[in-house]
Parts: sequence; C-alpha cells; structure tokens
Amino acid sequence: VREWLALLGARSLDEIIGRTDLLEQLEVSPREGVKVDLSRLLAPAQYAGSHCAAPRLYQSPDSLATQMDDLLADAIAHKRGGEHRFLIHNTDRSVGTRLAGAIARAHGNHGMAEAPLNLRFRGTAGQSLGAFNVDGLNLEVEGEANDYVGKGMAGGRLVVRPPRGARFEARNTAIIGNTCLYGATGGELFAAGRAGERFGVRNSGALAVIEGAGDHCCEYMTDGIVAVLGKVGLNFGAGFTGGLAYVLDIDRDFVDRYNHELIDIHRISAEGFESYRQHLHTLIGRHREMTGSIWAQQILDEFRDYVGKFWLVKPKAASIESLAAALRNAA
Repeated sequence: VREWLALLGARSLDEIIGRTDLLEQLEVSPREGVKVDLSRLLAPAQYAGSHCAAPRLYQSPDSLATQMDDLLADAIAHKRGGEHRFLIHNTDRSVGTRLAGAIARAHGNHGMAEAPLNLRFRGTAGQSLGAFNVDGLNLEVEGEANDYVGKGMAGGRLVVRPPRGARFEARNTAIIGNTCLYGATGGELFAAGRAGERFGVRNSGALAVIEGAGDHCCEYMTDGIVAVLGKVGLNFGAGFTGGLAYVLDIDRDFVDRYNHELIDIHRISAEGFESYRQHLHTLIGRHREMTGSIWAQQILDEFRDYVGKFWLVKPKAASIESLAAALRNAA
C-alpha cells in the first residue's frame, strides 16, 4: 500500500481521500447501446475540504455500559454476584459484553458460575445484547432486542420476553433480530417470540429455545441444541453437521423448508424416540419457566397432541442411537 501511495505522491491513505483528480474512467461503453458518464462523480468537490468526516465516537460517560461497569466492578472482583435492574434503550449496544470481559479477565469463562450476576432490563436492547457472554452473567430483557443477541456467547443465560400486559400474540411477533447466537460456543438463550433470519448460524454449543425463525436458521451449525416452537423460513439447516434441533411443524410444510443436503428429519412420536420426547418436554418446561411463555404452557398442557407435530433434525452422519446416548449422558 505504501508503495502505491508513493507512486501517487502521498504518504498516507488520508492524503488521497476525496482526490477524484487521481481517478480516470477507463470504459465508457461496457456494451453496445450503453454509455456510462462518470464525470459528475469525478468532478472536484464544491465544498470546503475534500471529504466528509464524522467525529470519532467514544463511549459516553453516562452510558448504560459505563454505569454498569462502575456499579458492578466490586461484585465481579469479589465474586459476590447479585441482582440489579436497569432501563435499556436501542442506543445501548453490546450491553453485557464489557462485563463478560471483566469476569473472564478476573475469573475465567466459568469462574462466576456459582455466584452469578442477574441483570434485569426493561425496554429495547440495541444490537449485540450479551455478545461474548460468559458463565456467571445472566441477562433478562422485558421488551425486545435487536440483531446479534448472544453473538459468540460462551456461557451464561440470555432471556428476552414480552412486556407484562402486552396485548399481541408473542409467538407470532418478532422479539429478537437477525443473526442471533452467531458463532456461540455455550450458554443458553430463551426468547418468547420469533427470531429473525440466520438464527444460530455457526452455533457450536449453545442451547436455545425460540418460538419461530426466519430463513437460514441453524445454518452451518456444528453443535448445541435449538428448539423452535413455531414456523421457520427457508433453507433450515444448510451445512448443519452437528448438534440437534426440534422444529414444531403445525402447517406441515417443514419438508419444503429445510435443506436436504446434510440433515435428516424424524418424527419424535415414533417408537424408540422416548428420550427425545422427554428431552423436548424438559426444554419447553425450561422455556416456560424462564420466559413465562403462554405458548410454551399451551404446548405442555396438550403435549400429547403437539409432540407428533415436532420434527427431530439431526446430521445425516449421526445415528439416532449416538444422539440418544449423548442426551442421556448430558442428563
């Protein structure tokens, strides 16, 4: 890069930003009957300075993350845990990530598991809630959260549930955004509502229960467990090579929505799937306990009717017997 800059008579990239005089249009007619005129793009700027520049953004001294750092530093240092409540707004991004880093630096990824911090928020969380979360940090949001919830999380628990008294039907409403649980290696996520697209992409160890998802759910998943208590979008499980998933298929269209390349699906109501039925029932019970989900309660109340509408999703390379043994060992 420095050699090319030197040929242009510049020492840094900053010196050539906005220098349209260094650009030349090489092709005017890319195909017959088409002409492209870039002269207006290459004209010198008509305002002071050659480019726009925004001031560097620093963490506000009164931001939620900064307040939490100050408030919880002593509890982390002395592994005291505790419960705290906060209001959260969509401008509060990556909430919990700095705390997870502080916990990991002081005690490792699992050092506060026995004395966790339970942080309860009310409002709308900005992007990357609980990213890179660790054991000993449990975040609960009463409201909703944006994209990247639980990105890269290694432990702990994330819970997102609708506000008390909400009049909408939570199971048909988005409550977390796109690309949640991306690249997670551990921990738990419970969301009483639908997730956006690319949920659980590259999940390699986390457990999650949600009530619906968009396209590309569980793409490139290599380990972990995902239960979807509702409809999913297209291309479910593309590149899915490890772990397992449960999908509720009330509309009987999941066969047309999953990627057939690497995964098999089985009805868990069939003979020989008792361990999976028990496991699914336990997951839904845990989801109800964590989120207060009305939908989870209905499924549990009528489990005998709903269990036949669930699919077990597994990699083609894994046998039913080996997965069942893994479940027994985990239990």
